Amino acid sequence: MSIFQQAIHNQEFIVTAEVAPPKGGDPGHMLAMAGLLKGRVHGVNITDGSRAVLRMNPLAAAVLLLRAGVEPICQVACRDRNRIGLQADLMGAHALGIHNILALTGDPVKAGDHPEAKPVFDLEAVRLLQVIEKLNRGVDTHEKPLPDGKLNLFAGAAVDPQSGSWSGLQRRFDRKLAAGAQFFQSQLITDFDRLAKFMDQIAVGCHKPVLAGIFLLKSAKNAEFINRNVPGVHIPPEIIDRLAQAPDPLQEGITIAAEQVKLAKELCQGVHMMAVRREDLIPQILDRAGIKAIY
Repeated sequence: MSIFQQAIHNQEFIVTAEVAPPKGGDPGHMLAMAGLLKGRVHGVNITDGSRAVLRMNPLAAAVLLLRAGVEPICQVACRDRNRIGLQADLMGAHALGIHNILALTGDPVKAGDHPEAKPVFDLEAVRLLQVIEKLNRGVDTHEKPLPDGKLNLFAGAAVDPQSGSWSGLQRRFDRKLAAGAQFFQSQLITDFDRLAKFMDQIAVGCHKPVLAGIFLLKSAKNAEFINRNVPGVHIPPEIIDRLAQAPDPLQEGITIAAEQVKLAKELCQGVHMMAVRREDLIPQILDRAGIKAIY
């Protein structure tokens, strides 16, 4: 098993982090940030056109991380590829040694930097998980055998405990479980009472780790930008006020993130850290939260 899979198997407190691929051909910053996370996280997520913003192909970026000794979790979104392209990419991932996959529907095109692009959405996250389960059994979407061997992919899914529809959240979570999700990474969490309710009423007894999304807010302006531009995310006014009144907003953001990691540790099986272009600060957040290095 990989470090990430072994930690899940051993029921450890899981820590993952997110790194965006470059918007261009130079992966230097991505590799530098991911390198600083060695020994502190079990896996590093490579995003797939997050917010529908153009970036390097996540599979290529994941291979670069793997070569650098960092275990990748490759995000695969359904927005830009049909089922032929998705299956082809998954076969390529397996062949290249990329086995951790986060299956996503994908953010709407209109949210990104190419709003005129044509979205695909041939599949969505649940059906993509079902496709991965078939490929792992050695068949394609039409149940036809793969003559060159089955895949070995470890698939996870996203979850939003702060969703406005509780019944919809329950239904979606159950469907992803049934489709074979082995782990769940959540959207940015700010309402930990809501997370506790989700863990007690929906995720209870699922025996799959749920990782709470923890986001480093760098300033009040940064928090307001996220509220305006990131679908499904709401930063409450009290957090924005803390950042606005702090003498050093970045350090206050680190403090807030560490407090949230501590809260999550009492409620769920792990955290998924997000610190856009300041991934170098994630070890500091984990230290403040009392999360020790994994090796």
